[in-house]
Amino acid sequence: MKKRSFLKLYEREILWGEKVAVITDIHGNSSALKAVLSDIEKEIQVNYIYCLGDLIAIGHETNQVLEEIYLRKNISYVLGNHDEAIINILNGEEPGSQGEEREHHYWIAKNMNKKFIPFLKGIPKKIECVINNKKFLFLHYHMNKDNQFLSIDMNPSAEKLDNLYKTQDIDIVCFGHHHVLHHFKGDKIYLNPGALGCNFRAVATYGIVNINDDGSVDCKVKEVIYNNERFLLNYHKYNVPAKNTLLRVFYGNQYLKT
Repeated sequence: MKKRSFLKLYEREILWGEKVAVITDIHGNSSALKAVLSDIEKEIQVNYIYCLGDLIAIGHETNQVLEEIYLRKNISYVLGNHDEAIINILNGEEPGSQGEEREHHYWIAKNMNKKFIPFLKGIPKKIECVINNKKFLFLHYHMNKDNQFLSIDMNPSAEKLDNLYKTQDIDIVCFGHHHVLHHFKGDKIYLNPGALGCNFRAVATYGIVNINDDGSVDCKVKEVIYNNERFLLNYHKYNVPAKNTLLRVFYGNQYLKT
């Protein structure tokens, strides 16, 4: 409970800030995360970060990722579907996954340092706040009225998203889950900077949202180059469940080139 109050305090403190960074889908890749955090520190006037879920799973560096971020005072988090699966396991419930993915989730939960459990369980599914007079919604992915994640729309558009959020009084929706970049401008602005920790190249992506005093909003997505060789090879070193599928689907079998 202390952690959630702590996050809300910082949300209030940046209400009149002009620039925020948006990261999503770290997926247990601490090398990519460190590269992005280092790059954010070089950005002028970016003092706050919103992390849009899936901090863990797929990648195997669970404890390294959580150690890097969970005590930071300038990050707010929302829960992703993989985070939720791990929490279900920790609560003695079924993760909601099947086959190789289920085995992988149990392996992640088993090897996670238990000190991170209260932090993970305290993460909300969405954050709504006002930044420089613009109303933001931060979430892992679009949800139904029961706060359950919708299936991924492989062909999203501004028109579809406007229809989905037409009754909600918000200006900007930031989300992740679908690992590719989305930036749409309709009645509202929609930004998904793409997965930080999963890419077919050795790059990590994140977004910067600049809320100008004149009411205009500028969004940009940055690619940060980093060395992912050891991270990829360690899937075999640690015998990560579903490693062959994960390396192929989420990293394009880059490790075969190393």
